[in-house]
Order: sequence, then C-alpha cells, then structure tokens
Amino acid sequence: MGIRLVKISVIYFAIGVCLGLYMSISHSFTLTPVHVHMNLLGWTALTLAGILYHLFPQTASTKLAKTHFWLHNIGLPLMMGGLAFVVNGKTALIPVTAAGGTIVTISVLIFTMNMLLHLKEAQVDTNKNQTLG
Repeated sequence: MGIRLVKISVIYFAIGVCLGLYMSISHSFTLTPVHVHMNLLGWTALTLAGILYHLFPQTASTKLAKTHFWLHNIGLPLMMGGLAFVVNGKTALIPVTAAGGTIVTISVLIFTMNMLLHLKEAQVDTNKNQTLG
C-alpha cells in the first residue's frame, strides 16, 4: 500500500508541476488553486501517507487503508477537474468540485482513524532484542 501511494503521488506531482509550468509560460494563473491542491493533496499528502504505510505495515493491511487509497484517488481527480472548470467560470460544476472535496475529506478522516486505531508503539523483547510490533 505504501509503495502504491508513493507511486501515484509522483503522478500527481508531475501533473502539478506541468500545470505550474503551463501557467508560468502562459502568464495565466487562473488554475493556481488546482496546481496548489494537486501538489498538496496529491503529491505531499499521499507521499506522507505512503511513507507511513510503508514504515508501519500493520496500518497498510487494513480495510481502512484500502478505502483511504481508493476514496482519495477517486475524489481528488473529481475535485481537481471540477475546480479547473469552476475557476474558469463554469459554475455548473461546483457540485462536482464539492463532491470530490467531500470524498477526499472522508478519505483523510478514514486515514486518521486507521492511524489512530492501528498504529501502535513497537514492543521490544529485551531477550531477543527484536521488535515484536
């Protein structure tokens, strides 16, 4: 799960950076909110989640982790696609943006719940000097 999240986060990063380059070349910064959210919720948040899932595999093997992954990666493209149109005056897509944002928020709350429920301090067996997890 951790590796999957890091891999998909670099896709979001590439999209966000390309969008930033496009805005710089065209001198049109209308899509700045899309650029920022793509990099924050796509690249940064998913990279950090991926690292946490990789470091703490007990959190990655849960149904909550799978739900987090799928909801985040369904909601974020919906939110970003809708937002791209909304900032260009297509207000009819506000519900798409809101639905995507709601799905991403739910995914983050599920991630939070997963971490709080399944992330435990490692127990060390002093006789064998190894982590029991």
